[in-house]
Amino acid sequence: MSAVFLLLGLVFLVGGAELLVRGASRLAAAARISPLIVGLTIVAYGTSAPELAVSARASLSGDAGVALGNVVGSNIFNVLFILGIAAMFRPLTISSQLVRIDVPILAGVSLLAWLLGRNGIIGRAEGGVLLCLLAGYTILQVLLARHYAKKESVGEIEPSSAGPDAGLKRFVLHVALVFAGLACLGVGADWFVRGAVTIAQRLGITELLIGLTIVAAGTSLPELAASVWATVRGERDLAVGNVVGSNIFNLLGVLGASALLSTGGIEVSKDALHYDIPVMIATAVAC
Repeated sequence: MSAVFLLLGLVFLVGGAELLVRGASRLAAAARISPLIVGLTIVAYGTSAPELAVSARASLSGDAGVALGNVVGSNIFNVLFILGIAAMFRPLTISSQLVRIDVPILAGVSLLAWLLGRNGIIGRAEGGVLLCLLAGYTILQVLLARHYAKKESVGEIEPSSAGPDAGLKRFVLHVALVFAGLACLGVGADWFVRGAVTIAQRLGITELLIGLTIVAAGTSLPELAASVWATVRGERDLAVGNVVGSNIFNLLGVLGASALLSTGGIEVSKDALHYDIPVMIATAVAC
């Protein structure tokens, strides 16, 4: 039964990635939004749902420290592994917006996480600040999307041959494909991790090692599937935007929500402060 879960999870991951990438690319074209911005927001926030679920559950159960480890580990994994794997399939083209705006923001919020944790704890008030910064970042992406849409519409003469009803139907269909893809990715990741954990337990692998490897990487499976499949399909802006946007969401949204939900805040260990978070900052700068 474990092998069945493993295979079904893999099928759902691939199928969900296909639906998500197809829906997101068509949604971007229909709404005249850059695929990069769709990747930085809709796709990135959606594929980060497992990290949010795991961290929120850990905070509510009193294990807020797990939330920090989940965020830091996922961010390192996303840049070094997912971006690396995607680039091995096909060289990634990097938008000037990423270089000028989004990657510097990623490096900045990574450094901010270290600064907030210097006293050994990230409290509720600091969690609220992180969530406010996420709202600000999302608004920035909306403004950029409107700016690019206006630029593309300049000089456009031919009106669309399809009526407004047909355009609305296509738009709704594209949105439905995106949500169906995200749902399949979530189910696929859950089944894949469940099957992998059961098989690992039967092989005598310790719970700690399972947690550090299968479970930690499992929450990043949606990002992995979406980015690799986007690269294979030639949607390289979506692939890169998904990784950068997911990391920003993890730091501002997941960490912020976890700190807000935890009664005592998120404890930041000396090991995390002196090793793990600096490694995360270094990967953001390397990106």
